Amino acid sequence: MSGTPEKQTTDSAPTRSRFVDLTPLRRSPAFARLWGGAAISGIGGQMTIVAVGLHIYDLTQSTFAVSLVGVIALLPMIVFGLYGGILADSFDRRMVALVAGVVAWASTAVLAALAWLQVDLVWPFYLLATVIAVAAVVIGSTRQSIVPRLLPKELLPAASALNGISVGAQITIGPALAGVLVATVGFQWTYTVDVVLFVAAFSGIVSLPKIVPEGVLKRPGFASLVDGMRFLRGAPNVRMTFILDIIAMTFGQPRVLFPAVGAVLLGGGAITVGILTAAAAIGALCSSILSGRLGHVRWQGRAVGTAITVYGLFIAGFGIVLLVASNGVHSITESIMDANLPALLIAAIMLAGSGAADNVSSIFRNTILQAAVPDGMRGRIQGVFMVVVTGGPRLGDAYIGILSAFAFLWVPPLMGGVLIVALVLAIVRGNRRFRGYDALAPTP
Repeated sequence: MSGTPEKQTTDSAPTRSRFVDLTPLRRSPAFARLWGGAAISGIGGQMTIVAVGLHIYDLTQSTFAVSLVGVIALLPMIVFGLYGGILADSFDRRMVALVAGVVAWASTAVLAALAWLQVDLVWPFYLLATVIAVAAVVIGSTRQSIVPRLLPKELLPAASALNGISVGAQITIGPALAGVLVATVGFQWTYTVDVVLFVAAFSGIVSLPKIVPEGVLKRPGFASLVDGMRFLRGAPNVRMTFILDIIAMTFGQPRVLFPAVGAVLLGGGAITVGILTAAAAIGALCSSILSGRLGHVRWQGRAVGTAITVYGLFIAGFGIVLLVASNGVHSITESIMDANLPALLIAAIMLAGSGAADNVSSIFRNTILQAAVPDGMRGRIQGVFMVVVTGGPRLGDAYIGILSAFAFLWVPPLMGGVLIVALVLAIVRGNRRFRGYDALAPTP
């Protein structure tokens, strides 16, 4: 039984309530501990992400220096996202997650030590932030490959919705808490709080049973990666979820516009940026809370296409708001009281809608991935998934950045939203197999 954790299947049918289905937490104590540990430690992780950016800016007074945190970490995250998936398919997944957690925890502890010692060199912060990001990718792909071993497939949509609540809480509470702590008690205590919160992740992982991948274990290496790519080539439904997500993230990520929108279009400066940034997270959180009926959706391929189409419409709506605001006459200042408040409110609603639609898409995409991929291949495909969700938004940043250099601020989101709708409708309509994906008979 050590290699095949017992799933709690009694009364495991999804509920009919409109609110999030808590059955996975009740039926699988192991999943409940894993989910709770990830939620608490994730808040600390988001705190550290924000604190590192603020710390580097404090040391350098350079926005470019801050941007290098993500740039430097991108390639290692891609490489180790793939390799972490290989490890998850080659060894006890509990141990892989535990080792990656120790690496992340130790790196955060070193960050705290550097802050307490008042080290003013920048390169250690780049190095440690990259190590933490890499470890987080490995933990993420391994954790997602563990979940289907703890729950029956009927509860996987509910588990994904609960994950949406966790992520929404992390990206709303974590950055806000980091700002308060940095401003009041400094970087030292901010990093130290994350070190303490990370203990929750260990409690969720250590309490798991031994989880060895099913089937014949393969040595970690290039051959194992090739096998994963070969499987993906013959898994059109899983591959389609990746393609649709890349389309959505490439053309529908307007976050790099927010500083300019707050400075020269809607006004309000940093407060406007904060409102727009939080709006999508709040939308995702609300859609997870109201996700109870999603567990009964049978044709999940169609649901993914519909959700991403709605996402594109909301992004285009955000562009229309900026277009209308750019033709208005109003005074632009850094004060939120002098901002174009009606336009800001509607823009926030559009972004909240996009966050909700993206989260619904994510729930079904995760479910397809977890239910349709064989257990022995699940870690590698989750690794590819982590690369997609890591690289897609950065492609989106490049698209927005390049286009906004030659066009008005409203052009990238409006054009991007229209492109998303057109591409998704064409691709899904032309793919009968994906449209016919049946949750009752999942096939990759």
